[in-house]
Formats: sequence, C-alpha cells, structure tokens
Amino acid sequence: MQQESVIWPENARLAVSIVVNVEEGSEMSIIRGDKGMEPVDELGVFVKAPIRNYGNESNYLYGIKSGAPRVIDLLKQFDLPATWTVAAQSLESFPELAKAIRDSDHEPCSHGYRWIHQYKMDEKEEREFILNATNSIKTTCGRRPVGWLSRYLHTENTRRLLIEVGYKYHMDDYSGDVPFIDSEHPELVVVPYQLDTNDMKLWLNAGYTPDMWLKYAKDTFETLYREGEQTPKMMSLGVHLRIIGRPGRIWALEQFFEHISKFDRIWVTTREKIAEHMR
Repeated sequence: MQQESVIWPENARLAVSIVVNVEEGSEMSIIRGDKGMEPVDELGVFVKAPIRNYGNESNYLYGIKSGAPRVIDLLKQFDLPATWTVAAQSLESFPELAKAIRDSDHEPCSHGYRWIHQYKMDEKEEREFILNATNSIKTTCGRRPVGWLSRYLHTENTRRLLIEVGYKYHMDDYSGDVPFIDSEHPELVVVPYQLDTNDMKLWLNAGYTPDMWLKYAKDTFETLYREGEQTPKMMSLGVHLRIIGRPGRIWALEQFFEHISKFDRIWVTTREKIAEHMR
C-alpha cells in the first residue's frame, strides 16, 4: 500500500492547520432553553436534572476572559494564521472576540449556531440551524464562514444542506491526513480534523499533562514532516480557549509554535486556503 499525499504550494513538506475552538457562551444550560446542564465538565460533574451548573459555566467563561487573550497574543507573536471554529452564539455574546478575529488574518469557521448536537434535528431544523449560524457569523465577523465543524455528530443531510448555502469544506472527518473531494458531494472538500492532537484530552483525562500533550504534538509534527519528503500531508492541532488558555498549559502551545518555527518547507495556513488549494 502507498501512503496518501498531496502536493502543497512552494513544495512544502507539510501543511499545518491550527484550529481554535470557541464554544464558551453557547454550551448547554437551562438559561438557553436546554433541559439541563452542559455534560462536558473538567471535573466530570453532571447531574441529569433541570438545574444550572454555575461552576462549570464560570469555567467556560474563563476561556473568554483569560484564555482568549493568551491564545491571540501567541498567534500574533509567532505571526501564525488560525482557523477559528466558532459557535455563532458565542461571538454574539462576546463581540470583543469577534472583533479580534475580524481584525486578524484568521478564518472564522462555523461550529454551529450553538455548541449542541445536531444529530437529533430533522432536515428542516438542521437547515435552520446552519442558516442561523452562517448569518450570525457573517454579522459578527464581517464575512461568512465557508467551512463547518459539527459537535462531533452530524446527520446524513448535513453535507447536502451545507452545499445548499454555499459551504466549501467540511471538517467532520477523521479518516486520514490528506484533504479530499467528497465523492458523493463533489462541491465539498473534506478537510480532515484529528482528535489525537486535540487539547480536549487535558480536560477528559486528569493524568494527561501538558508535557505529554506537547510531546505528542511534536512527535506527530516530526513524523509527518519526515514523511513529507516523499508523501506530503497535513497536521491538525485543535485547541480550546478554556483549556489551553490556562497559565499551566499555555506554555505548551508556545513551545509547540517555537518548535515548528525552526523548520522550513512547512505551510501554516487556514483550512479555507487548504480547501481552495484542493480545487
């Protein structure tokens, strides 16, 4: 078997996609009409009852108040573009973050209108969900998103509905290290995302330390870079404001940026540009 590969601009050995997830302020809560609290909690606290989890809500808020400035400063320091997968309601609630994205070279990508699952939606509900997210992000960021990332679970209708409203790429795929054209929906480029390098593991596993995350990210980069001499691919690095933005973790992201800055023939770019390149 041969390894998959793609030819990148300027003969780059590796494309690197930095993805900053913005979910804070749109997570589940009874104050937003949900039946209960957000189940994703750093301490794993979840009560199946119509009550608020004030502690977890404030933990999410940390991502906006303290995490976002740190992440934005690091990206600016290293002059790196990122794809911001944003839940639209988050930017409605925190326009200062929308302005920071708007005033940069970063790309806003839709992470839904809210950070909720869409797999239970019928076609009409999902179409409205996609349209609301698209229009909201266009308003807050000054440009519409052309890419989409669901809250992990999407439906058999999702890609068709995305095409209806002009989306160019879809991220809900973990099948490889190279983007590709969806054979059933050739209007869409599938730009795979990856979970193994995602900082969410720092929340879900208390024993997984920033040192371990950094080593894994570096090892992934170096393996793909080495393979890229013959079979160029792409690397995804997904982070969250409330997770990597903590003072005991942000240093790991900084060291990763420092590490990759020492290499030539890498293309750090947005997913929008990757999708454009595949056409």
